[in-house]
Amino acid sequence: MKQTIKCPRCGEKIKVYKNPIPTVDVILYNEKKEVLLIKRKNPPYGWAIPGGFVDIGESLEKAAQREIQEEVGLRISVKIVFGVYSSPNRDPRQHTITTVFACKLPENQTPVAGDDAKEFKLFPLNNLPKMAFDHREILTDFLDRFDHLKQNTTTPGRSIFI
Repeated sequence: MKQTIKCPRCGEKIKVYKNPIPTVDVILYNEKKEVLLIKRKNPPYGWAIPGGFVDIGESLEKAAQREIQEEVGLRISVKIVFGVYSSPNRDPRQHTITTVFACKLPENQTPVAGDDAKEFKLFPLNNLPKMAFDHREILTDFLDRFDHLKQNTTTPGRSIFI
């Protein structure tokens, strides 16, 4: 979608494009088929997969690492791209496209709620709470492919899709 505005200096017409906003989400899981979810402090409220907006000049991988650090205080390395979700109504605030990463929950670190997270909790994939955005759909897809995920390994520095 595009619109036209006038240049404030010369008055010439300028095309302005409205594009979807890129976001990242990170499924933090363990071998018991549990995922770490955050309870959101800000609208839209509900439980959610940790994640957020990609900053200008930031790669998707770095954005995922930053968001996890900000929201639950964990240092992670993302290697597995689980999927991309792009429904125009997946976020009630605006059209976003999310790249979803999957990462095994680090065993040697303790999560701490921060930034947009009011609290966090581990939930079994087959018993999820009321969720924000399209995160229930994402986690249902994740559960369907959980056993396949455990079989995949990656080369350091490279991401794979499952």
